[in-house]
Amino acid sequence: MAGQGKQMNADILKRLVRAIGEGSPEDLDSLARKIVEAERKVGHTKLAGQLESILHRAKDSRSPNSASSTRSLESLPTSRRHGESLLTLVPRESLEHHMVLPKDVEARFLRIEREYAARERLGAYGLHPRKTVLLYGPPGCGKSLGAKRLAWNVGLPLLKVRFDALVSSFFGESASNLRSVFDAARERPCVLLLDECDFIARSRVNSKDIGEVARIVNSLLTLMEEYDAPGLLVATTNIEDSLDPALFRRFDDVFMVPPPGPTEIAQLLKVRLSALSVSKDVRWESIVASLEGYSAAMVVKAAEDAAKEAVLAGDKTITESSLRRAVDELKGAGEAQ
Repeated sequence: MAGQGKQMNADILKRLVRAIGEGSPEDLDSLARKIVEAERKVGHTKLAGQLESILHRAKDSRSPNSASSTRSLESLPTSRRHGESLLTLVPRESLEHHMVLPKDVEARFLRIEREYAARERLGAYGLHPRKTVLLYGPPGCGKSLGAKRLAWNVGLPLLKVRFDALVSSFFGESASNLRSVFDAARERPCVLLLDECDFIARSRVNSKDIGEVARIVNSLLTLMEEYDAPGLLVATTNIEDSLDPALFRRFDDVFMVPPPGPTEIAQLLKVRLSALSVSKDVRWESIVASLEGYSAAMVVKAAEDAAKEAVLAGDKTITESSLRRAVDELKGAGEAQ
């Protein structure tokens, strides 16, 4: 096997040099795809995703109308009645992936990524990687960001379900649309994101609209039970108590993305302010204490507001007073709500 791998690499290198020498873009594209496939087959999923992203960007730069992106969008499933796209393809360059998490939560994300990267090795022992994940927790704490982070780190595209297009008032159409979404995930490796899945996964017991809700939930339960797509499925919810209890058993992993604690708040502030100078007089403990209980998104917003004030003032130095003003404004907005 090792000899075959070396021979294949030698053949690819010879063809690559020949294509460069002859100036053949078609051959170069073909060889680039073969290299991506070869890396993916040996389990280098992250590298394969990065190479694929580079290849796509190069193709798009050669096409002023971004024809390749258009073709990708056109191939996504559409709703039966109105022809609306049921999925949104999130470009790789839009996949924010830096997260500041407690160690135990970070370990849960890392385990999913490592198992996916080693899926073939696990399969040799009859073991299956975690492929379906439910993230729950308060708004703004990073659940959707967690899905983007997983997509980035495993080298897969992110497809986000459009519930506004999926749910229909016509009998049986929502379930049919949902099946089309799962079929699409089966046909192409991706991270399928069901963001705020309580929209379609509400408990059948507590719902007033038993008929239609029950049909959608039953369909989702069946599709989750049969899930065998090559990628990952990530669902998020702010209100896990309202989800159908049977849905939890369908996920390989369920865990909370919590609000940041003092350690995470300090890291978020310092990372977001790292492009500017920060006064040595800032009392970080006091600033962090004043932000306890706020979501990661709100902590980042306070840091960004203080940074904007410093840049506009022409000083480019973050002071404690600018941070205080940003935090006070944040709290004032919260009280007004």
